[in-house]
Formats: sequence, structure tokens, C-alpha cells
Amino acid sequence: MLGLGKRDLIFLAVVLALTLAAPVLLNPFAENSGLAQFNAGYPDLMQRIAIFAIFAVGFNILFGLTGYLSFGHAAFLGVGSYSALWMFKLLSLNIIPGIILAVIMGGVFALAIGYVSLRRSGIYFSILTLAFAQMSYNLAYSVLTPITNGESGLQPDLGDPRILDAASSSGSVPPTNIFGLAMSETWKVDFLGRVFQFNAGYYVCGLISVLMFYLALRIFRSPFGMMLRAVKSNQNRLNYTGLNTRPYMLTAFVISGMYAGLAGGLMAAMDPLAGPDRMQWTASGEVVLMTILGGAGTMLGPVLGAGFIKYFENIFSKINDHVLQGWFSVFPHWLQDLLVTIFHPFMGKGWNLTLGLLFMLVVIFLPGGLIEGGNRLMRLTRRRRRDDGPRPSEAPAE
Repeated sequence: MLGLGKRDLIFLAVVLALTLAAPVLLNPFAENSGLAQFNAGYPDLMQRIAIFAIFAVGFNILFGLTGYLSFGHAAFLGVGSYSALWMFKLLSLNIIPGIILAVIMGGVFALAIGYVSLRRSGIYFSILTLAFAQMSYNLAYSVLTPITNGESGLQPDLGDPRILDAASSSGSVPPTNIFGLAMSETWKVDFLGRVFQFNAGYYVCGLISVLMFYLALRIFRSPFGMMLRAVKSNQNRLNYTGLNTRPYMLTAFVISGMYAGLAGGLMAAMDPLAGPDRMQWTASGEVVLMTILGGAGTMLGPVLGAGFIKYFENIFSKINDHVLQGWFSVFPHWLQDLLVTIFHPFMGKGWNLTLGLLFMLVVIFLPGGLIEGGNRLMRLTRRRRRDDGPRPSEAPAE
């Protein structure tokens, strides 16, 4: 069914169920809770997790299957955002045309960059992709300002033609929508004293991420995916057999770029503002961290890595000195000040330092990422069950 085996179909169903239930599962604090401050911008957080999951899954098709590490995927993310914004300005605030153009432009841009970069491998390939990404950033920042609006960024305006939309009578730019349903539409449900928020934009991003996950699953299980694994295993041996691996590599690069373009288009759909900062090398580094942290080469790893980083970024970035003082208020003043001084660099604006330490621990103790950690726990649980079970000599007689 759907071109998948029974095991993969169950796996996909679990991913779909978790996506639909995520607003409940990842909403730990009700609005009337004393810790609600960590849950600010909750719909935005859910959308970012779904969008970066698409970005990471697409990057994993290139890096996880072939071993080619790209430091320039932020270029495709930015191109997708700018493409979607121009559709919002010229055609319609309906997100469908913008997303379609974002995917197409992401693929075209990836084709141009990949055609040049894939002439080299290893660190030289990584440096080439990084150079192209920085060139794209500088073009968007200063050279192509009539198209990108430079540092201020591109966004819809009341004076835009939008030939498929009716003229706005409210005096402000309408929100992006999908066939009339605003992406910012949020429904709040009070259940047993807990307030849950269900956002239309999240479910659009979430369902698209499930669809992209399914497509990636098909690629992983296909003969094309097996060929990419062979490239990662020993590309030289394949070349010695007379097989030209470049078309396979370029195809994987373009598919990965289209995933990134889609993620950029969804970013613009959820927040109609595209700036050159989305093309910076830090955005490329972030998707590398997500993929490695979750487990490169695995299906669920990049999704877990994206969720892990974005979710804890939302928490750690909101912990300031006042919160820390409240946590350590039970201690004497001198010890309280000392603890706040120690933890201050790791919280708030310094949350990236905490992320760096977590990444170091995972790379040292779990080279396979969070997926490897889950597999170790499962093996340990099975071993304990076997050890706790009755021994053959002690088994009850029938």
C-alpha cells in the first residue's frame, strides 16, 4: 500500500498520528500555569518545528545517503522564501502558488550550484557550497536590493498588484491563507483546566512535512536510494566499474535543494518577511546540527533533531537571571548569586552554548545521534527482560 511495506506503512502512520497530536504532546504548560512564560509563541514554535523538519529531512537525502556534506543549503532556503514572497506580492496571498514557485526555484538554484560543486568531493565540495551560499547572501544583502529589498527584507505591501486577490478594504495587508483559511487562525480548547492551541498554519506545515517524509521514505527504499548508499560506501569502486555517479549525485542534490526551497516557502507563508539572514552560513550549520544530532542516514533522526533543537531553543532562550534567581531562591544569597553567575552564560541569549555542549556530548557518546540512544535503550530493556525471565531449568513443567 502506497508503495511501502507493512513495517514502513505502520511507521508512516505513527508519524502522522504524532504530527496531528503534537499540539497536545508538546504543550506542557497550560496558559494559567506559572511556567507559561516558556510557552510564549507556541503556534510559531510548532510551525518552526514542522518547517525545519522538512529542511532537515531534505538535507538528510544528500548527507545521510551519500555522505556529501553541504554547508550551503541556506541559499536554497532563502531563494524559496524570496520566490514565495514575490508570488504573494504579484499574484495572490494564497500560499499554494508561492510554495510551488519556491520548490521550483529551489530546484533550479540547486541544479546550478550542484553542477559546479559536485565536480569536487569531500572538504572541497563543502567549501564550494559554503562559498556559493555566502555569495548568495551578499547578493541578497547588497547587490540585488531591487529584488530582495536588502537588509530590510521583502514583505507584502498594500500597493502590490496581487492580480488574483480582491482589493483590501481594511487598510492593511490581509494574512496569508490557503483557499480563504488564514494561516494565523488559532483555536483554543480548554480541557480539564489545560489550554491547548490548535493553529491552522501548523497543520498545513505538519501535513506537508508528513507528505515530504513519505516521499523521503520512498526515496530511501528505492533503487535510487540504494545507489546513493553505494556512493557513500565506496564511490571510487563504482567509478572503476564504469558507472557514472555524477547524475545520481546531482539528482540527490537537486531533490535536497527542492526540500529546502519548500521549507523557505513555508517560512514566508507563516511569516511574510524574507531577509538575507536566512541565507547566512549559520542557517546551513543549524540543519547540519539537526541531522547529526538526530541521526544522519536514518529516517526519523533529522525530524527528532529539528524538534529537539527548536523546542529547547524556545525554553532555554527565555530563561533569564530573574528566573534563575527564582529557581535558586532556597539557597543562601551568596550561593544563589554564584549559581546564577555560573548558569547565566548558558541561558537566554547564550542558549547556543548549551546547544553546543549537548551536541558535543551526543557526538562523543552517541555518534549515531538520538536514534542510536533510543536503540541502546531498547536493547537494554530487552536484555533486562531476558535476564529477569525464568531460566530454562526453572521453567514450570507443563
